[in-house]
Amino acid sequence: MADPDSLSGVTVFVAAARAGSFTQAAERLAITKSAVGKAIARLEERLGLKLFFRTTRRIRLTPDGEAYFAACSGALDDIAAAEAALTSANRVISGRLRVDMPVAFGRQVLLPILLEISRPHPGLSLTLSFTDALTDPFQEDVELLIRFGPLRDSSHLVARHLVDQARIICAAPSYLDQHGVPKGLNDLRDHRGVVGSRHGPPLSWVVAEDGQERRISPPATHQLSDGDAMVQAAVAGFGLCQAPASLVRRHLDDGSLVAVLADYSTVPVAVNALWPKQAHLSPRVRYVVDQLVKYAAAGRLD
Repeated sequence: MADPDSLSGVTVFVAAARAGSFTQAAERLAITKSAVGKAIARLEERLGLKLFFRTTRRIRLTPDGEAYFAACSGALDDIAAAEAALTSANRVISGRLRVDMPVAFGRQVLLPILLEISRPHPGLSLTLSFTDALTDPFQEDVELLIRFGPLRDSSHLVARHLVDQARIICAAPSYLDQHGVPKGLNDLRDHRGVVGSRHGPPLSWVVAEDGQERRISPPATHQLSDGDAMVQAAVAGFGLCQAPASLVRRHLDDGSLVAVLADYSTVPVAVNALWPKQAHLSPRVRYVVDQLVKYAAAGRLD
């Protein structure tokens, strides 16, 4: 008969392998780092294998550890999937959920919704981060990403479409009074642009001309690393920017920004929820994603 403690050892092993750290695994499992180390040591002794290379700063799987992880992680995901399938939709959602989202869209649109979604579940703890960088959830310990458009490499991720938002090119009235209103894309060469950066929002704009979608490179006069900063720079009269509608709507409504080149900026941008493909979609991630889909259908993410 198998050791009754063997499954708990496997669970600790998989958590440590996924986290890449005994400390982070201990936090996720709500046990001590020492308990993680002892569980791994007992498992290695039982198997007669070394599962991790250890240094003072990091751990990484040995070849035997990689093979064992591939088998065990899939098995544990199958168990979790079976439990989720048997669980009532009205179950109490608990645990910590780590969500990363764009700065301006996250603060203005998603944060109030996530707090509203979480309120009926006091056992659900949120760790929320706001960045316009293209975060890798495996490196940043994130379980759920919200992003505008596709990631450069999303082969390891599952995506759920939430909503499409219009892209709007706009500028402050003071800027347009000084530099004129562009009538076509060729006019942009005489203007100043407020764009993203290499690790933040895109440097290029997406436009449609003669029925064809294409990317253009406006003057990169000012490069900023998050969408909120870009919008604020545009409001201050520093140039033209292209941004999703949710980021500029209130400024368009109060007149601090004016939309231009509307005939060209007609290609919407998708807002997607993404999570790691090989990790089972936990009940708390599933709950939040399903709720975001409902809120999107009700127009709350526009």
